[in-house]
Parts: sequence; structure tokens; C-alpha cells
Amino acid sequence: MGNNKAGMDCDSCNNLVYDEELDDYFCERQLDEDDYVRLMNSKFRGCPYYQSNDEYAVVRHQM
Repeated sequence: MGNNKAGMDCDSCNNLVYDEELDDYFCERQLDEDDYVRLMNSKFRGCPYYQSNDEYAVVRHQM
């Protein structure tokens, strides 16, 4: 998922979860077909649903 066409870094996203049954990672954000097409055709280079899994980002920002 980290190498998708919209330039998103899914590897560092909180929405990326591991499924033991499938032995693979997937985005837990529930996108319908319209959302997916809008995301892939967007002018913007990032995912609007991206959530950093960096727990210390807020602390560093406050310093």
C-alpha cells in the first residue's frame, strides 16, 4: 500500500492494520467506490484520511 499512485505513505498511517487471517496489512478506513475514485483522481498528493502513528508528534510540536 505504500507505493500507490496518489503518493501516500500508508506504511506510517494509523489506519493501516494487520490481519492475521490474511497475513497482510490493509487500510481500515471504509471507503466506498466514490471515495476511492475521488482519492485516486485527486490533485492533492496526500490521503485525507491519513493519521500519523507518531505518538510524539504533538509533544514535539508543543516544545
